[in-house]
Amino acid sequence: MSEVLQTSVIISIANRYDLPAITDIYNHAIIHTNATFDTQKKSIDEMIDWFESHSETCPVLVAKSRDTIAGWASLSPWSDRCAYSRTMENSVYVNHLFRKQGIGKLLLDELIRIAKINDYHSIIARVSVGNPGSMKLHLNAGFETIGVMNEVGYKFNQFHNVAILQLML
Repeated sequence: MSEVLQTSVIISIANRYDLPAITDIYNHAIIHTNATFDTQKKSIDEMIDWFESHSETCPVLVAKSRDTIAGWASLSPWSDRCAYSRTMENSVYVNHLFRKQGIGKLLLDELIRIAKINDYHSIIARVSVGNPGSMKLHLNAGFETIGVMNEVGYKFNQFHNVAILQLML
């Protein structure tokens, strides 16, 4: 994979040394946002298992700005059923100190590029309707809302709707 450089941000394949920062970013999202419906912080050991489930064709990416991991993203299989093997799901998380700087767009654009190279057919995103930044990110990248699941997530003492977005590659 080639590295992407824009405004001093480098996008590259993550390695195990990146896991503490990836975990910190994800745990911040768990505690403070509805970007994920995990409700308990993850340990490094849990994140190692998650990380090792990825590969070159289903990567974890990091965005680095001046040697600081500003965000991460991943492609994961949508389902373990064989018929879904060309459909991926994406995740994008940006360090709260680096939001609104285009880092999410850089990460998502690179995931899309990798998905196309690997001949995937579509990418699915599940986005809390209460997360307008993620909705905008995905819609601007060409994803279309294909449905909304009402009140399927319960976090912060309330139910949340989840939009299903899809990008046909």
